[in-house]
Amino acid sequence: MKIILGVDEVGRGCWAGPLVAGAVVLRTPIPGLKDSKKLTAHQRDSLSALINTEALSTGIGWVSPEEIDQLGLTKAVGLAMQRAVEMIDVAYDQLIVDGNINYFAANPKSIAVVRADDTVAEASAASIIAKVARDSYMQKISALYPEYGFERHVGYGTKFHADALQLHGISPLHRKSFKPIAKLL
Repeated sequence: MKIILGVDEVGRGCWAGPLVAGAVVLRTPIPGLKDSKKLTAHQRDSLSALINTEALSTGIGWVSPEEIDQLGLTKAVGLAMQRAVEMIDVAYDQLIVDGNINYFAANPKSIAVVRADDTVAEASAASIIAKVARDSYMQKISALYPEYGFERHVGYGTKFHADALQLHGISPLHRKSFKPIAKLL
């Protein structure tokens, strides 16, 4: 049986908050895994708990808004994925990265697969644990910045978020290199 390490990121398009990557090696199949964007929050929470209990190994990689601004988005995604993979403590036969860029090109076991987060169980699991970790963080941090409504949109560009930025300016969580934020500086 081939042991697969799946890797995916969440929060790429957000205006605020960290970029988060997940990495997962499953022990056995977990029913219901698919792209985290196609699941309800309740389904993601339940599956994330199951993945964290049942997987052979999991890792979460965090990249701060400051690091995103400093590195640029593509390098920041690679760094988040690298940090997640560094937490994996089991051997694997293949590393599958969701998307069209193989951030681990130097690793002969790695391949990039477009829509792996919906077709490869391990990448789906990585997508889910990363999304739950990031959303949970944004909901908690919203207590420090209640005027932005992070608990509602978790940093994505919504009308409410845009209106809050116009009214209150930017917070330390905002990505200054992103156009809608840069316009306000």
